[in-house]
Amino acid sequence: MNKVYSFQTARRIIAGVGSLDQLQSQLFTFGEVKKALIISNDIFETNGSIGIIGEQLKANGIAYDKITKIDPEPTIDHIEDVYQQMAGKQYDLLIGMGGGSVLDTTKILSVMATNDIPLRKMVGTEIVQNKGIPMVLIPTTSGTGSEVTPNAIVTIPEEELKEGVVSRFLLPDLVILDPNLTLSLPPRITAATGMDAFTHSFESYISNKANPISDMYAMESMRLIAKSIVTAYEEGSNVQARHDMLIGSTYGGMALTSAGTAAVHALAYPLGGKFHIPHGEANSMLLPHVTRFNLDHIEERMAIISKELGIVKGDVSASEAAEALIKQIEDWTKRLGIPQDLKEFGVKEEDVPELAVAAAKVTRLLNNNPKSVTTDDMEAIYRKLLS
Repeated sequence: MNKVYSFQTARRIIAGVGSLDQLQSQLFTFGEVKKALIISNDIFETNGSIGIIGEQLKANGIAYDKITKIDPEPTIDHIEDVYQQMAGKQYDLLIGMGGGSVLDTTKILSVMATNDIPLRKMVGTEIVQNKGIPMVLIPTTSGTGSEVTPNAIVTIPEEELKEGVVSRFLLPDLVILDPNLTLSLPPRITAATGMDAFTHSFESYISNKANPISDMYAMESMRLIAKSIVTAYEEGSNVQARHDMLIGSTYGGMALTSAGTAAVHALAYPLGGKFHIPHGEANSMLLPHVTRFNLDHIEERMAIISKELGIVKGDVSASEAAEALIKQIEDWTKRLGIPQDLKEFGVKEEDVPELAVAAAKVTRLLNNNPKSVTTDDMEAIYRKLLS
């Protein structure tokens, strides 16, 4: 207990089935709002969710515009293009509704509007100087936890790598967690985002920066996800499973805000940046292999997870409990249909050294890993997914 640790998250969270309808009652907390911008995707225009937000804004006399074409895994160039659509317009509130890409884009647009810094110069930790436009974030997947973190991830095309903008000014003023918005999520996205959320919590729990606050959120996140991910995948309309996944994802975001993710995420970033592998799938593929690499440093912590999640019962050794947890993770990825071979995404043996060099640049996350990871170690891990 000789470490100093901290915690920060969104200012206010409203959660529960139908909670999207509560937006109108919260608008007074933003002071005078004349015009808002809704940032989302076309699907939420089609299914009426944007309309629900729009009606609540109009009921409060608030005009609004909307941008509904946000790329998945957005690049810096894409976000700058979207920002140009805001040029010359005065917005008092940004409302981001969508998956992690939409939420991260909304967060970055908020501070781009109030900071005279090019986006490329914002990449890094606490570089942003000024608070952005007030934000409401409404996640529609149960994965990134971006709604409660000070992080926003962008793809840097020239480096074929994902990097983070990290700033306390990226934390939103209001978060709405409505599981109804996740009911139509396709099985593949349910699986990938759900395992992404589990990875957030798992890595936070074994991180060098793990602490009592992050441990609390990480463990409850893993419990919720472990009991509901298969049901959410197989029974997409199961509201209880969707609720548990959404809350579990948010708790995972809270955990990583305090403790940070580690080598799994560091190795996943080049896979997304160069080969456009969905982030959740990259994490899912890497998690068992990075965990085995770390095993001699985290066995006791893994045993605690395994027992708390009910994966093992009774008097078993730490090594047996840890091995059972790895086996459970492998079983989840198979049952959820997550790919296990990087060749499916066009990765070749000759790409491995370049991937390792790129991953080695993600020191913000590698420094959290409980075991030092060399580029040779990273190459060996990538090769395990080229069988």
